[in-house]
Amino acid sequence: MITISERAREEVKRIIEDQNLGKVFLRVGVKGGGCSGFSYTFGFDDNKTELDMEYDDVICDPKSFLYLNGTEVDFEESLMGRGFKFTNPNASKSCGCGESFSV
Repeated sequence: MITISERAREEVKRIIEDQNLGKVFLRVGVKGGGCSGFSYTFGFDDNKTELDMEYDDVICDPKSFLYLNGTEVDFEESLMGRGFKFTNPNASKSCGCGESFSV
C-alpha cells in the first residue's frame, strides 16, 4: 500500500488546479540511478493501465511497487526549501537529500 499525507494531497490538488491538468493521477515509481542506487519518480499521468496499482489516489507500476510498498508520500516546507518526501520502510539507506535509496 502507498499512502499520501493530507499535506501532500493538498499540494497535489493545488498543482493540478494551478496547471489546469484536468483529471490526472499522481504516479510514483522507482528507476535505477541516484547516489544510493534507486531514484524516486513522481509526476502526473492521465493514463492508468490495467497493471497499475492504485492506492489512496496514487498509481504505481507493479515493478516499482515491490520497492514502494508501505511508503508514505508527504509534503514539507522548511527553511531549506519545500518539496515532496518519501518515507519508505523498504529502504535500507538513503542519500542525504532523500531522493534516492537502496534496499
